[in-house]
Amino acid sequence: MFEAPAPATVDRMLAAQQHAADQFGLRATGRRVWGYRGRTLSGAAGPHWLRVVCAEAGTEGGKLWTGPSTSRALPAPVPRPALFRIRDWTTESYAYRAELYAFAPDPIVSPRPVLDEDPGLPETWWKEMVAALDALADVPPPTDREAVREEYLRRVIPEFTGHQVDAVTWTTAHGDLHYGNVTRGPHILDWEGWGRAPYGYDAATLYLYALLSPEAAARVRTELAFVLNRPQARAGLLTVCAQILQAQDRVDFYAELAGPVREYLADL
Repeated sequence: MFEAPAPATVDRMLAAQQHAADQFGLRATGRRVWGYRGRTLSGAAGPHWLRVVCAEAGTEGGKLWTGPSTSRALPAPVPRPALFRIRDWTTESYAYRAELYAFAPDPIVSPRPVLDEDPGLPETWWKEMVAALDALADVPPPTDREAVREEYLRRVIPEFTGHQVDAVTWTTAHGDLHYGNVTRGPHILDWEGWGRAPYGYDAATLYLYALLSPEAAARVRTELAFVLNRPQARAGLLTVCAQILQAQDRVDFYAELAGPVREYLADL
């Protein structure tokens, strides 16, 4: 998903991956999938999928550290690889967590979070995604996990979109439901940041991250109309718009989305 980090980080994470594979009696093989700044390293390990996450020693724990393990309590209709083993260890400078998933995920929909063209997802894919979003929405919003903080959205929405929000309907969300985190299975990957978010936040991410491909965006808008057309989804849509515009100077694909997002906001 991200470029390989600095050489020293690459070497350290590869050593951690090897240590984790040894602990599970497996061998890491295949393509390396890097997280942001080398914080995570994932890849196939035999028939399984091995993910290693790191943090500076003493800073491990918290929402991002425990997200994948706590997500195991979410409903079965939310399709995701089953996490069935975890190993933790600490060196002098870093803490590590190895997560072993039951199987390697299907091919992802896009090699980057946004769509450059229509991926041609079949009707069955959309039916399963709709069922997943419904199942998540039925989960009471957690009080101890926030995908989006209310203080944040009330600050960035007027600052970056020029719009205001009144009452916010809260629900449970994946929190990072882009096209690099969903497979053609479909399976939903990367549950680090799941938690409470404004209604429609996940559907809004899928829609707005498709704006570079008008055909794909129109398909998303049609398939997820049951969420996106509800008045309660306005806060979720505006939050994702604000996040894109806020980060456009730091993230290349957000810079590409900025123009289409402004056009969308002008018609909102």
